[in-house]
Amino acid sequence: MNDHALRIYDSILGLRCDADNPTPLVRLNRVVGFEHTQVYAKLEWYNPFGAVKDRVADNLLEDGEERQTVGPGQKLVEPTSGNTGMALAMLANAKGYSLTTPLSSEIPLEKRTMLRFFGADVMELQDTLCPAPGAPEGAIAKAMELGDRSDFHMLNQYVNEANPEAHYKTTGPEIWRQTEGRVTHFVAGLGTCGTITGTGRYLKEQRVDVQVIGVHPMDGHDIPGVRSLRQLEQTQLFRPDEYDAVVEVDDETAYNLCLRLNREESITAGPSCSMALAGALKLVPDKPGNIVVVIFPDNAFKYASSFVRHLPGMAAQGATNGAGKNLLMERMRENIRGNSELTVGVDAAHEQWTESKPFVLDVRPREQYDEAHIPGAYNVPLADLAGESGVEAILPQDLDAPIFSVCQRGNASLSGLLFLKSLGYRNVRSMDGGTLAWREKGYETDSA
Repeated sequence: MNDHALRIYDSILGLRCDADNPTPLVRLNRVVGFEHTQVYAKLEWYNPFGAVKDRVADNLLEDGEERQTVGPGQKLVEPTSGNTGMALAMLANAKGYSLTTPLSSEIPLEKRTMLRFFGADVMELQDTLCPAPGAPEGAIAKAMELGDRSDFHMLNQYVNEANPEAHYKTTGPEIWRQTEGRVTHFVAGLGTCGTITGTGRYLKEQRVDVQVIGVHPMDGHDIPGVRSLRQLEQTQLFRPDEYDAVVEVDDETAYNLCLRLNREESITAGPSCSMALAGALKLVPDKPGNIVVVIFPDNAFKYASSFVRHLPGMAAQGATNGAGKNLLMERMRENIRGNSELTVGVDAAHEQWTESKPFVLDVRPREQYDEAHIPGAYNVPLADLAGESGVEAILPQDLDAPIFSVCQRGNASLSGLLFLKSLGYRNVRSMDGGTLAWREKGYETDSA
């Protein structure tokens, strides 16, 4: 028998959350800077499998079982950015199902490893960080291909109404009960949009003036589990007419606030948590009576490789970090990032490319270049750049010629810029957001 008071359960499934067994609300005291407004983090890693997506995975399966589309020995397939897949894998273990998860190779290694550890058949594909619903290739398309087979069933968190329903049934009632109906603002990061749509709908039914705020990252972002506005426009469960505001937060702001949450609040928050909080701090006024609840989807432990990329001092000490990167080069790259004389936004790059066709050096691995690249771009992978024989022969002879250095997300291209500068080129810029941001904008690409 399950007993929440004594915390005794017949199985791990007894830990699934609802209004009687909610995930915690913890007040933030040091990073918010408010005098009157109270801000609470809802810590979703207290779900049994470690993330807010436990709720969705559980309800997707329950809905499938009720509709008899999921039955004993079922083979499930689900595209994922990690957390839904991990919850589904563990629920599949408990219920006797199997799970195949097509996903992007851009997803942190920690998540891909744990999916395999939990028993999922992981199919790594060249795709954006979060699978794009409208893409003709990639994780979602592969899952749909498998789901069309008679021996597989795709639950499809991206369109299935059981996704927001999970939050309407659990997250919303929990917040209403925990705040004794005093919540004034609800804030969530935007991914599949099940959390904000289902929870927001429930809270507004209780009191229509509850403010529902969605937070999204910039184009070409490096925050797993959330979507840029460009991708949200293709996301069926994104229903901005039901929200009171939507706001963008950049990677640097999110990762710096994430560090503060861990060090100043002692809350082991991941980067999508701090992104949502940063959005709340942008929009919520400091007024007596304001009670803000921010969804913190999962903890920091799955994102070590992301922290190494974005926060100084996170790599192992020595000449190289664990990924074999040169620390001096990493510091030089960080000094370039955000420098308006050395970097260019994707919209400005597209405008210049359209007007004058600058030389484009694509430093990604060949397979990424072959999948999609800026038309006319020359490909020399970063690993081969310095030692590539004849590379200088393909570069412009004029050292003042405009050159763009591009990569997948705007990180490796900074090293490409440094290489070109070392050859004497004076008009070089690294494109922020990389080719992923270019594609998300719908700009023209070629493929091999």
